[in-house]
Amino acid sequence: MTYSCARIFLLVFLSFLYLAKANIRHYKFKVVMKNMTKLCSTKPIVTINGKFPGPTLYAREDDNVIVNLTNKVSYNVTIHWHGVKQLRTGWSDGPAYITQCPVQPGGTFVYNFTLTGQRGTLLWHAHISWLRATVHGAIVILPKRGVPYPFPRPHTEKIIVFGEWWKTDVEDVINQSTQSGLPPNISDAHTINGLTGPITGCNNSHGYTIHVETGKSYLLRIINAAVNDELFFKIAQHNLTVVEVDASYTKPFNTETLFLGPGQTGNAILTANHPTGTFLMTISPFMDTIVPVNNATATAFLRYKSTTTTQSLTTSKTPPINATSIAQNFSDALRSLNSHDYPTNVPLKIDHSLFFAIGVGVNPCSTCINGTKNIADINNVTFVMPTMALLQAHYFNKSQGVFTDDFPGRPLTPFDYTGGNNNSTPLSNLQTKNGTKVYRLEFNATVQIIIQGTSVIAPESHPTHLHGSNFFVVGKGLGNFDPLMDPKKFNLVDPVERNTVNVPTAGWTAIRFIADNPGVWFFHCHLEVHTSWGLKMAFLVEDGKGSNEKLPPPPSDLPKC
Repeated sequence: MTYSCARIFLLVFLSFLYLAKANIRHYKFKVVMKNMTKLCSTKPIVTINGKFPGPTLYAREDDNVIVNLTNKVSYNVTIHWHGVKQLRTGWSDGPAYITQCPVQPGGTFVYNFTLTGQRGTLLWHAHISWLRATVHGAIVILPKRGVPYPFPRPHTEKIIVFGEWWKTDVEDVINQSTQSGLPPNISDAHTINGLTGPITGCNNSHGYTIHVETGKSYLLRIINAAVNDELFFKIAQHNLTVVEVDASYTKPFNTETLFLGPGQTGNAILTANHPTGTFLMTISPFMDTIVPVNNATATAFLRYKSTTTTQSLTTSKTPPINATSIAQNFSDALRSLNSHDYPTNVPLKIDHSLFFAIGVGVNPCSTCINGTKNIADINNVTFVMPTMALLQAHYFNKSQGVFTDDFPGRPLTPFDYTGGNNNSTPLSNLQTKNGTKVYRLEFNATVQIIIQGTSVIAPESHPTHLHGSNFFVVGKGLGNFDPLMDPKKFNLVDPVERNTVNVPTAGWTAIRFIADNPGVWFFHCHLEVHTSWGLKMAFLVEDGKGSNEKLPPPPSDLPKC
């Protein structure tokens, strides 16, 4: 009897320990329309649970997350968990027609994934058409219980989400652009946690406020959920200490301005070192080329506890819109922590050395206004979205007629990528080839990609995102990549680890990663305008030999096209 009781107690205790280490987190996401008023006008928007931004997903490292999605709107919907590695759970990654068919109106789907070895700040967002303009939110992954941050513990944490706002329906914006062949209209405002800040003439325009106490520190979890704009973030008369980007710890460094492209996240420590006062927070756009951009500044407030209503607001200047040096200095300062607990395991031997020339072009379009349409490409291939999800076609061996695995590993015809263009260039030189092509990788292959910006139409910065894996940013530069000299300057010791990287205007970025996650993984510019135009492709990572190196079967409720 005693033995039996002791055995039961041991089993219960062991079960408790297991559950304490890795919990199951359940969330219900209901896609619904909600009327929202901004800029003195009201419109219905697509939301999760009626919120903009949407609900924050909280979990700990190694937790299992289960999200029940119900679609109550007239649009097809998918959700992407941006930066979640989705180890062997590619069916839950979310990009429409890449890993799943969309959840149709009235439909449901259960996203089920584990946050293996990840901690930090990420985001989730819709991954079909332009719905992510209003369908997005934060992912907060806390360390395992009992595991401290590798920096002094802050007093508390605050979430700050950047966004863009159009007065008109965003789906109308992209649909009109597609029909006309012209670039889409730029947004009308930027937002901080869904608010624009005070707008002259709009009494209902308010700003978000962070309340602080003198002497305390605050961890700011900062997310750029904007659709097309790279943004600067600044708090008047306060420096910030960056400790993490894209849910990867960094060596701490101080800065007065943060720079984030769409899809990028960062954690920064704010020390409340003033006795009193209200200080202006701003987000403002970065654009160092001729491409039009929304130049509106969104504002919010940092308010000390003892501040009186008679005290004036402390402001500061926002960076110039073309502040290339501020953007590049921020990126250059990022280094992986590379500690005993968080080592930086950069691949040194490379199996696939790829060169991706990315940019925009022009293709003929008989139904468009000027007889042409703007497009974008990687290695002169404009990606055509399939009508069946690539992952399903791959898993069930039905790739014929859906995709081919001959995506070029480098441009078939090299050229002077950043040498510019002129008005006399014939249209045929600006055209691309259409195709639904993937690049095949064997399991555990090591990959290096030189992402080379081009100036075929105009040079532009490209925040580029890889699904299914993080990568190390081992180098970057301006102009054309030099294969003989530039690799000598690569950082193979403590390069920053990211899931989204900014390729500088008329420049290049070098990344490395290990293809240790079987499935089909999207690779694309995170400017939604460029994604819509075709600046995207996918990697097909084959199964390994072990049982834990293979893609499991799809869930029974996987949506059908």
